[in-house]
Amino acid sequence: MSRHHIPNEHRQAVDVSTIAVIGAGPCGLGVGIAARRAGVDCTLFDRSCVASSIAAYPTWMTFFSTAERLELGGLPFTISGDKPTRREAIRYYQRLALHFDLDVRQYHEVTDVEHGGGCFRVATRSRNGMSGAHEARNVVIATGYFDHPNRLDVPGADLLKLSYGYREGHAFFQQDVIVVGGGNSAVDAALELYRWGARVTIVHFGPGLDPNVKPWVLPDITGRIRNDEIRARWHSRIDRISPASVRIRNEETGALEEIPNDWVLAMTGYTPDARLLRRLGVPIDPVTGIPAHDRETMETAVPGVFIAGVVAAGNDANKVFIENGRDHGDRILQSILKRRHSRR
Repeated sequence: MSRHHIPNEHRQAVDVSTIAVIGAGPCGLGVGIAARRAGVDCTLFDRSCVASSIAAYPTWMTFFSTAERLELGGLPFTISGDKPTRREAIRYYQRLALHFDLDVRQYHEVTDVEHGGGCFRVATRSRNGMSGAHEARNVVIATGYFDHPNRLDVPGADLLKLSYGYREGHAFFQQDVIVVGGGNSAVDAALELYRWGARVTIVHFGPGLDPNVKPWVLPDITGRIRNDEIRARWHSRIDRISPASVRIRNEETGALEEIPNDWVLAMTGYTPDARLLRRLGVPIDPVTGIPAHDRETMETAVPGVFIAGVVAAGNDANKVFIENGRDHGDRILQSILKRRHSRR
């Protein structure tokens, strides 16, 4: 709990801190750690659990990065193999929250943020429906993007057979599955589905797999496609989803192809949620989706409002990862401390 509670006997009790962080993923935790080490009180809110974005990854996923590039606060990230797994990463970030005694409010969704009277008022709603209020002199938006997938806008997109995530492949045994996309997420899903006995077709608007596909995976997926063990439709998009089939349109020729289908997994990427930033008056570039901010301090065009993590990348989530977003917390704290010192 916060170190600055107003007594419970007040009906409109409001917690107060120097920093309120919205989002308890790795980059949000990085802000909390930097604040803790600087002796600055900080409260983190998350609508789900700690590191919920990583929890949403496929169950058996392995990170591209090495463990040391995912470390925060100097706490060693010990792993059993060459690359960290999803499970190891979740445990590591949970351990960080405990080690640094961070004030994390899990399952507290931030429903609104208002600015007035020299501070920000953060409205929250807990999982059991209880409303809460918190005041902070600074707000950090570190909400990530996993809650906002790029959705398919085609007839049949409301069918339950369409999903925007992938966890495990056992449920798709002997099923016809379309995987939409050509990046790492699509490739990992397609390969695991194939190994679980699914009949897999990749549908991608590009001429082939994306150039950033992990090099140790590339020979496997290209071999499966070459041998027609995993089918691929390049320069193509889904045109219509039906209960027992999917219609695919070739973007070059306009040709339509109807194939049997049980499931569609759209690995189409995500877009950061900028609603709170807009609510606070932060300008958002209409083309890139990048909030107006100082890259050195991570402060937005609205004083006291900062961003951390992938939200700083706007529509191109491939620009910011844990590796290059983990220092955002230090930049933010340096800015806040510098401003505090100048006021003395």
